[in-house]
Amino acid sequence: MPTIQPPIIPTNVDRPLEADYSSSQSDDYDALSRDRVPVRSMTDADLDAVIAIDRRSMGEDRSAYYRRRQREVMRESGVRISLVAEQDGHPVGFIMARMDYGEFGHISSEAVMDTFGVDPGYRGRGVGQALMSQLVANLATLQVDHIRTELDWNDVELIDYLDKLGFSPAQRVVLSRNLAS
Repeated sequence: MPTIQPPIIPTNVDRPLEADYSSSQSDDYDALSRDRVPVRSMTDADLDAVIAIDRRSMGEDRSAYYRRRQREVMRESGVRISLVAEQDGHPVGFIMARMDYGEFGHISSEAVMDTFGVDPGYRGRGVGQALMSQLVANLATLQVDHIRTELDWNDVELIDYLDKLGFSPAQRVVLSRNLAS
C-alpha cells in the first residue's frame, strides 16, 4: 500500500497578509448583546417612556428631573451620546450621558453617565449590557478615554452591576459640605 505524503507548502512565497484591525480584547459578548437588543440614539420623543421606566424602577415620580436632563443631553451637549434600547418597538431601557472635556483645570475627554434604567420587566435579558456595549462602542469611535458616573456608597446592587460592566473606583475624592448646619 503506497504512503500518502502531505502536500509541501512553500514558506517563502510572497503573498499579502490580511491586516487584523480587531481588538486584542474580544468583545463577542458585547456585540452579541447589541444584536439581541436594538439600541439607538435617544430622541425628544423618548422622554415619556424614560419617565415611565424610571417610575416603575424607582417607585416615585422624577419627571421634573428627567425633563431637565433631557433638555441638557439633547440641546446643550455638542455630541449626543444618550441611548435607548427597544424590544418590540418600545423603549425598555436608556442611558443618559454627556461629553465632558475637563473640569477643575484638567483637560480630558471623558463621558459622564448621569443616569440609566431598565424596565423591571426586562431585567436579566441583556438590555443593560446592550446599552453599555453600544455606549462604549460609540465613545471609542469618538476617542473618549473614560466613562465616569457617581452613585450612592450604600447601593451595593448597583456597585456590583457596574463592577461587572468594567467600572472601578476612580482616583478622585468628592467632597461636600452641608450648608444648613
